[in-house]
Amino acid sequence: MKIQGIIIHCSDSPQGRGDGAEEIHNWHLQNGWDGIGYHYVITEEGTIEKGRPNFWNGSHTRGFNDTHLGICLIGIDKFTEKQCQALANIVRNLMFTHKISSKNVIGHYMADSKKTCPNFNVVEFMHNYNLI
Repeated sequence: MKIQGIIIHCSDSPQGRGDGAEEIHNWHLQNGWDGIGYHYVITEEGTIEKGRPNFWNGSHTRGFNDTHLGICLIGIDKFTEKQCQALANIVRNLMFTHKISSKNVIGHYMADSKKTCPNFNVVEFMHNYNLI
């Protein structure tokens, strides 16, 4: 996989349930998929959990799986400050490590107009956390 960007998602699962990478992996297996489609999951406590390895194509956004890492925030639309800080930290690290331009860090909705995920303005997030 030649990493060129990052796509930010949300799990669309209720806050407070304690979901993480293992639960998403199991949901994806139940759907007949090859396990978790995201490369990273950020829990409500701000813990960054590993999904599939970065060298494997993702399974999170049609047309982008072979070029973009997928990061999934647990929740629907109310994310904790710890999650936001963790997201900013991992995005910053991945941008540096893989030489990813800020314009290639997008929300799922920016790659698929039928989606609203992660249910916040990713460009505004990038500005707020000095990632642009």
